[in-house]
Amino acid sequence: MTGGSGIILTKAGVTLAGKPILSDLTLTLTEPRIGIVGRNGSGKTTLLRLMAGLIAPSTGQVSVDGAAPDDRKAMLTRLGILFQNPDHQILFPTVAEELGFGLRQMGQTEAQATAALRALLAAEGRSHWEKAATHTLSQGQRHYLCLMSILLMAPETILLDEPFAGLDLPTQIRLSRRLAALPQRLITISHDPAAVARCDRVIWLDAGRIKADGPAAPTLAAFTAAMAELGERDADTDLPG
Repeated sequence: MTGGSGIILTKAGVTLAGKPILSDLTLTLTEPRIGIVGRNGSGKTTLLRLMAGLIAPSTGQVSVDGAAPDDRKAMLTRLGILFQNPDHQILFPTVAEELGFGLRQMGQTEAQATAALRALLAAEGRSHWEKAATHTLSQGQRHYLCLMSILLMAPETILLDEPFAGLDLPTQIRLSRRLAALPQRLITISHDPAAVARCDRVIWLDAGRIKADGPAAPTLAAFTAAMAELGERDADTDLPG
């Protein structure tokens, strides 16, 4: 399913409050599984927001399968986003309403949307969720609900923002297995090397610039060594000026 031209950034940069967050990023993201790593403050989340069209580039250009990422209608079938915190994503009081929202945005009737969401819930072994109140679900269940909402839209690419953060080990295993089976292109943003170790390609972002870009094993080895060196230095002891 990973067709299209992918996500293309051309000399893209983001400046917020006069501070450069991302600088001169030129990337063509087409591989089925891509990881983006970096320490906190490296610009990972800003890059996700840029690719998702949630912020505009201050310089350069971004396209998603040939469309501008802020074209919300075009993005419905091109790009999905699974945020780290499901509570930032869930809008409706019941599971059925949450799942049906995107389908109605795509022009489906109430009956069509209901049939589609029921089919997905059945395929996922969660038919009994349909009338459940979203606030009664556990964090892991809410996270999975957000994923199902994305899958109903069948986008070409899914952006994953720290997808395993805050989940217990059994939930991480279940989610990892489900993600691995998806036909979509997955772009996983994480500070944890283990979360992207099986990716086809890993990009190391440092201070808003590309530090390394290549196969997972050597890129993550260099990243891990650099993080270990920073840890040995007690690099967070200095107070800001």
